[in-house]
Amino acid sequence: MNLKLLTAALCLTAMGATAGTAAAQTLEETKSRGTVRCGVNTGLPGFGFQKDDGEWAGLDVDYCRAIAAAIFGDGTKVAFSPLSAVQRFPALQNSEVDVLARNTTWTASRDSALGLDFAGINYFDGQGFMVRESLGVTSALQLSGATVCVQSGTTTELNLADYFAANNLEYNPVVIESQADVNAAYDSGRCDALTTDASGLYASRLEMGNADEHIVLPEIISKEPLGPAVRQGDAKWFDVVKWVHFALLNAEEFGITQANVEEMKTSENIEIRRLLGTEGTYGADLGLPADWAAQAITAVGNYGEIFERNVGAGSPLGIARGQNALWTDGGLQYAPPVR
Repeated sequence: MNLKLLTAALCLTAMGATAGTAAAQTLEETKSRGTVRCGVNTGLPGFGFQKDDGEWAGLDVDYCRAIAAAIFGDGTKVAFSPLSAVQRFPALQNSEVDVLARNTTWTASRDSALGLDFAGINYFDGQGFMVRESLGVTSALQLSGATVCVQSGTTTELNLADYFAANNLEYNPVVIESQADVNAAYDSGRCDALTTDASGLYASRLEMGNADEHIVLPEIISKEPLGPAVRQGDAKWFDVVKWVHFALLNAEEFGITQANVEEMKTSENIEIRRLLGTEGTYGADLGLPADWAAQAITAVGNYGEIFERNVGAGSPLGIARGQNALWTDGGLQYAPPVR
């Protein structure tokens, strides 16, 4: 290696060390700032959207509030940043947000090449298709030659290509950056079909001019494990976001709700007392108050309450728990113990 190359390499190493050091300060910087900066969807009912009064709502939004409550004892201390699919990763990488909670699929490349760490799976999903009932299509395998609306910069776009190639089907993609514009293009008749995560299809269906005219086809063509992500290089912050997720799951398993969290602090079950901060030093170990989990549950409820309110039976989407049920109920949601 010549002198110029050696000097350049040393500079890059120093820059990397500086960046790593800075990255390891997220929890301290968040505490100093007084808010959690959370990247969310620009508008996806059930997951991240603004209501008519301007208030943010959704499953991912509640995760942001739970993190804020665990740190500050106040779930309102969140600054929401609406991000498109293209904007979301640079915003996290460039420290414009502290956590990305935006129905984002956990993949190998994102977990490695993009420098992200996924803190858990808060929604098990899979990609599907929606069409007008009048099209007379009952299976995605009947979509050969169809025009399909899809959002750019997503795993959805890649899965679409893979599915049609694997089944020797032809299609014409209409690729658009904003999901709202994707929906509008489909609703206007520009496309025969709309593809995205199945949860997103149910949300998009509500936004159509006449929701009853559209059906979601039965095929699920991919695995889409969705969850919050943080930057690599900050294990302390990663632990906080990860354990807030686990706390919400454990709370549901133990029957701890938004309404009974205070009385459960004196439970005879030592596992419940550990979770709620009346036994052990688990909060301090995370750099959080002793009652960090209790505060998160008080702010948004347990995982089941969050699910039902935003996307489940208690919401306009009406999605069944399915894979997102707890492991004790035949689902995939499972959390390590606080001990």
